Amino acid sequence: MSMVEYQDDVSSRAWQHDSAQRLIAGYGVIVASFFDVGCSRSLPWEQRPQAAALLAAITDPDRPFDALMVGEFERAFCAGQFEVLLPLLDEHGIQVWLPEAGGPIDPADPVHQALVLMLGHQSQREILRSRFRTTAAMQVQARDQGRHLGGRPPCGYRLVDAGPHPNAAHARWGRRLHRLDPDPETALTVRWMFAQRLAGCSVAGIARTLNAMAVAPPSAHDRARNPHRSGAAWTVRTVAAILANPRYTGRQVWNRQGIDHHETRPGDKTSRPPGRKPSHHWNQRDQWVISTVVVHPPLVSEQDFLRAQQIKALDVPDYGNPHRYRLTGLVICGLCRRRLEGQWVHGRAGYRCRHGYTSGSDVQPDRAKTLYLREEHVLEQARIQFAHLIDLDPHALAPDDLAGQLRQRQITIVCTPVSITLDVGADSPVEPPTSPRLAVSPGDTTSPAGEKEAPIEGADETPK
Repeated sequence: MSMVEYQDDVSSRAWQHDSAQRLIAGYGVIVASFFDVGCSRSLPWEQRPQAAALLAAITDPDRPFDALMVGEFERAFCAGQFEVLLPLLDEHGIQVWLPEAGGPIDPADPVHQALVLMLGHQSQREILRSRFRTTAAMQVQARDQGRHLGGRPPCGYRLVDAGPHPNAAHARWGRRLHRLDPDPETALTVRWMFAQRLAGCSVAGIARTLNAMAVAPPSAHDRARNPHRSGAAWTVRTVAAILANPRYTGRQVWNRQGIDHHETRPGDKTSRPPGRKPSHHWNQRDQWVISTVVVHPPLVSEQDFLRAQQIKALDVPDYGNPHRYRLTGLVICGLCRRRLEGQWVHGRAGYRCRHGYTSGSDVQPDRAKTLYLREEHVLEQARIQFAHLIDLDPHALAPDDLAGQLRQRQITIVCTPVSITLDVGADSPVEPPTSPRLAVSPGDTTSPAGEKEAPIEGADETPK
């Protein structure tokens, strides 16, 4: 029995025992029973505790049995497992009795051979069929019914009763549906976060403010559902995940995450690499399933949510700092594809990329060296390339005009320690008319002399 959460092991064991008892009535008696609980049929017998014990008993010359009765083929075998075990059983003189065959299996009988092959494929097909049916049903339930399909509610919401289960049998058993409803303690915090983002605040700035205000992070507010998290403080990743969650618009969203079973043969767990387990991954947005209507109270309008996804940090910080970064949001790291953050060093505007490292994470010895670029160098190379692109005199482009033109045309600047190139969205960035390796001087690819991490003024962290 594999589905422990949905089956009664006492009942399952009993009906399979009765099936075997009927099969051998008048021929013998059952002297031992081997029954695995919580093990998938696709696992080889050696990896199932009771099945492995049975294999060991078969090789014992003093065993008290000479035949093997199976309560149901599909509970014991999957795909070609029976054919693999058959030589071992023949070697030790063990007959196999199957209810589907009405008695013992004769390995030399073509009919029995065909039956075993069919049962093996049918057992494997049941796994794939169950996966498909479950996935297809959940897709319809999320898209057409907007049903909450389980899991922790997002920060800012709580689960409330949504009426009886639509399945009449489940409803009679007392099962109820649930839906999302604003949490009176955390919904205001989520609304405030979206308002701050729309005002141009950086994700890191929002996290710092929440920590300074001693606002409990989601894992601290709901410890029962988050025992695996510390709940110590807000992080940039937590804030970014909330701001990117479309469920705050009032629509149900399913399949943002998928499961990779790592099976070279779908449905056959034995085809996984040794030691590999199923893992979750983030799906592309075109794979998300979104409800066609609003099904729970929104915490942000759809228009504001879409705007928040495109917000970049203010090029002039709103706290009065006069430092100005003309290329905020336009400079992309060619090594990790993150946006570079503004940094004012030695009286000049610049940009840096720490390749995902923040003050809240440990430094890895193999981490790529921090990329530093002076704004004037980036502007100069970008101006030459953009002028070449539109057939214009480079000296006719003012820095502010250049930044505006790049934003209007959605052109970004891809930088590495040795090159600066414009990315116009084609298969490859536009090459400059002069040598592309004229990008930055060696002294500008590392931190300013004597400083490992220069103080950031008006910097922004915008996660990729």
